[in-house]
Amino acid sequence: MTALLIIFAAIALLVVGYVFYGSWLAKQWGIDPTRKTPAYEMKDGVDYVAAKPAVLMGHHFSSIAGAGPINGPILAAVFGWVPVFLWCIIGGIFFGGLQDFGSLFASIRNGGKSVGEIIKSSMGKTSKRLFIIFALLVLILVIASFVNVVAGTFFTGVSENGQLLAFGFVKNPTGNQTTAMISFLFIVLAVIYGIFTNRLGIKTLPATICGIIAVVAIVILGLNVGLALSRNTWIVLIGLYIAVASLIPVWIMLQPRDYLSSYLLYSMMIIALVGIVISAFTGTTTFSIPAVNAEKLPMMFPTLFITVACGACSGFHSLIASGTSSKQLDNEKNAKPIGYGSMLIESALGIISLIAVGVVYTKWNEGKFGSPSAAFGAGIATMFGSEGSHIYNTISALLTLAVSVFALTSLDSATRLSRFMFSELFLKSDEPTWKDAKSPARKLLANPLFGTTFMVVIGCILGGLKLGAIWALFGSANQLLAGIALLAVAAWLGEIGKNNKMFIFPMVFMLAATLTQLVKTVFKQISLISAGNFAPKDPAWGHYFQLLFAAAMTILAVVLVIEGVKTFSRQLKK
Repeated sequence: MTALLIIFAAIALLVVGYVFYGSWLAKQWGIDPTRKTPAYEMKDGVDYVAAKPAVLMGHHFSSIAGAGPINGPILAAVFGWVPVFLWCIIGGIFFGGLQDFGSLFASIRNGGKSVGEIIKSSMGKTSKRLFIIFALLVLILVIASFVNVVAGTFFTGVSENGQLLAFGFVKNPTGNQTTAMISFLFIVLAVIYGIFTNRLGIKTLPATICGIIAVVAIVILGLNVGLALSRNTWIVLIGLYIAVASLIPVWIMLQPRDYLSSYLLYSMMIIALVGIVISAFTGTTTFSIPAVNAEKLPMMFPTLFITVACGACSGFHSLIASGTSSKQLDNEKNAKPIGYGSMLIESALGIISLIAVGVVYTKWNEGKFGSPSAAFGAGIATMFGSEGSHIYNTISALLTLAVSVFALTSLDSATRLSRFMFSELFLKSDEPTWKDAKSPARKLLANPLFGTTFMVVIGCILGGLKLGAIWALFGSANQLLAGIALLAVAAWLGEIGKNNKMFIFPMVFMLAATLTQLVKTVFKQISLISAGNFAPKDPAWGHYFQLLFAAAMTILAVVLVIEGVKTFSRQLKK
């Protein structure tokens, strides 16, 4: 019954936040439904393409979700369920929702440009370039993290002598093989759906019904025939996929795949809610996250606020809002449900993840599950049946599939964003596209193919590191990006004379938490490198990478904060 009360309380609080605080923000900023959006003003058929609200909601939600709201709350559960619950609710309403909504609004009022361009309008060209460099570093970590997650989800494993357990198409597949097969078929289905709706004129409703039926069909096929490859092969294939997906027009892959995948996420959340209700009244499962010895835990500040990440606040969201979603928004009135509403739904998913791990926490704490995603699937599946039963295996496989689909969504969205920002970094203000660059060197560097290849190769190489090493750094960098995005939007609102006071506390809090964590990371890596005491299969270069990366991000962030303070001071004098 505890789990049921937790989820009902979470939903009620999030709905109240959306209705009252979200509406107040829209009124303060002056959302105007009669104003033309960049999707129409700058329509190009590739990136600027107006999407129906339901389709864009699917893209935005799927892109910002990824594996974050599942991994983060589960990893943070060591602090107990109450702190994680409170941060997901308070963070979602007053921190994450504010950042996402503000970033989307600022972008559509700046021609669908990124946060970097928004910074340029209020803080200058140098600050814009520093932010883009910072954002690209974060995106490298996003690509590396989710390449690692997806490859790990697809990979079957090896035997004791190092041989692959299976290769190619296999019958009676394991959960990993099923997930790999369905994910591959899902990509093919998305392309077909995109062609049908955008080129053959099929209406959204009948296309959606057919699409959902097709999703069910490929799930059934995947449960009977799986796909098995080596981990490195999966990393290469994932890299090729995200490179291609980020270069082709959004209507071919991005919009249809994200729209269809959103139904998987909605279904996953509905299944979880049904399971929570059933288990509450039947007493088949028990929700329990016992207290951990405080001496073995890191300090709650800043660790909790870094670890939960996407379940409460995530800087990556600001890049999605100002990178892809703002270029597809058909009306300003939809900025609130897409920008603010999606974040609150993600907070609800974070609470569901917390409940899921609470059902299997003893096993999770003993290291039975290889990843938080597996613990999430097992926790929800346990609410429906005992381990090993048919319904348990089916639900666990479906939930693992959903997580991998969203990780893929975040991957190709991140790669597309990298392409935009790479070009922005090297182009001058009088050079709209890479073709207009007057210097041969800048024309090469701003070329979409060059930027995409560079980011994908680096991300996939780092994706071979242990997830723990990448995720810890990603969490700090991601949350620091959130603080800087809050600063950027606040500075822009102040520049145009709008109320920006609601940004001050969230901005200061996120900057303080993340800079503290990054400084701790720098000193920790210096200590490890000095001692030279590395674990087996833990490459030394990984520690040097973490040290240099954390130091670089800290310096960039401090410089941007100083420029932001100067901007606010100038605005106050006015």
